[in-house]
Amino acid sequence: QVQLRESGGGLVQAGGSLRLSCAASGRTFSNTAMGWFRQAPGKEREFVAAISWSRTITYYSDSVKGRFTISRDNAKNTVYLQMNSLKPEDTAVYYCAAGRRVTMIRDEYGYWGQGTQVTVSS
Repeated sequence: QVQLRESGGGLVQAGGSLRLSCAASGRTFSNTAMGWFRQAPGKEREFVAAISWSRTITYYSDSVKGRFTISRDNAKNTVYLQMNSLKPEDTAVYYCAAGRRVTMIRDEYGYWGQGTQVTVSS
């Protein structure tokens, strides 16, 4: 079992930055791929970024590529999402997820956090 807790969301103006954190607990964090997804009101949950356990593989959605950076500190069991140049369309609840392999496919992740709200004002 892996328990995930996100933090770092908030309200920011367009062009600003936020860093989300996701702290994991549970013995199976080892060799676990991590991902970030987001869900805006009335929309489906969509992929944002993912990183492998070894940090050698990262994926980004086209909408955030070049603006967001995913990273992880395995010693701290924590994954981060640095979000720069934020846009109003980035407004959503952001979720971290854990899975066996790094992928952009939502259903491949078996563990999810409760989410943290990110609101970008214009």
